[in-house]
Amino acid sequence: MDSSGHLEFRTRKPQDSVLEIVIEGRLDSFTTSSIWRQASDTVATAKASTVLLNASNIDYCDGSGVALLIQMRQQQLRSGGRFEIRGLQPELQALVEEWRTESFAGGGRQSAGTSSAIEEIGRSIVEICHDIYSLLIFVGELAAALTRAALKPRAARWRDTLRIAESVGVNALPIVALIGFLMGLIMAFQAAIPLGQFGAQIFVANLIGLAILRELGPLMTAIVLAGRSGSAFAAELGTMKVREELDALKTMGLEPVPFLVAPRVIAAVLMTPLLTIFADLVGLIGGAVVLLSLGFPLITFWNQIQLAVGHGDLLGGLAKSFVFGILVAAIGCLRGLQTQTGAAAVGESTTRAVVSGIILIVIADGVFSVIYYYLGI
Repeated sequence: MDSSGHLEFRTRKPQDSVLEIVIEGRLDSFTTSSIWRQASDTVATAKASTVLLNASNIDYCDGSGVALLIQMRQQQLRSGGRFEIRGLQPELQALVEEWRTESFAGGGRQSAGTSSAIEEIGRSIVEICHDIYSLLIFVGELAAALTRAALKPRAARWRDTLRIAESVGVNALPIVALIGFLMGLIMAFQAAIPLGQFGAQIFVANLIGLAILRELGPLMTAIVLAGRSGSAFAAELGTMKVREELDALKTMGLEPVPFLVAPRVIAAVLMTPLLTIFADLVGLIGGAVVLLSLGFPLITFWNQIQLAVGHGDLLGGLAKSFVFGILVAAIGCLRGLQTQTGAAAVGESTTRAVVSGIILIVIADGVFSVIYYYLGI
């Protein structure tokens, strides 16, 4: 016998494979926890063919008490026995009876196991179509918000835009510098070996200049921002979505896209080209370090860079970075707005933002490569 407050739980010695359990008092959220483990262990260890629960002296029962009764019944039915409740109030008895064994036990596993490959493919196609539809709607809302900010600059939230620009741009300088310097250093060392076989190590400078300014500078900067700023945007908006702060904004007449998304996209568009220029400069420094270690003077490296690259190469890389900045910020904000409920929802949105951002960056870079090829740039 165990007594906790106004709740009593006791059992009678099983007779003829029948275990009788008596519960008296209040079954509420405060008292149910005190007997939950004892009640579960009693039913599990008794191994009686029939469990009879005398509930005639239960004065009050809330949802937690009903959950305890269902748990005891499911334990007995799972072992192949019979469970009977006597004396329970009719309205509570109806609640207990609503939970059938099939719906409480293996229904989810059965439905998951019977799904075919065709069904999974169809579900994936529907999800992709829904995602594309949401993306089109988001692009339209974002374009309208950016146009409104351009036509009415005073209506834009420039103070928040500057704060976000500091986070996206200034705080990202160390990691962008590290990645840019290492890319220039690694490419120079890798190119020096095959070119040295032909006595053409001086042309490492040409390779570094073209690769960094046209391709690797904007690409690596965008990937770093996708993992750093895009995920941060998704986490921020996702947390606001989970906390229902976005619903509060809508209640006050403030739409999330103009109020929250537009400042982040503007900040990313302004900062990404600047970070790209910085990455280009640091990458060239990394290549220069390698050329100096190979015995070439700095002026020779500089002359080769001037001969190999021009303004068109720099501007082509900056055009890429401009588009990459829009993609990183927009997809991060979109995934944040699409956050579902649950403990893992924000993490899932952050992961989707990074993966989607990198995929879109690579696709856009491929499109730029084809366009530049046919334009002869």
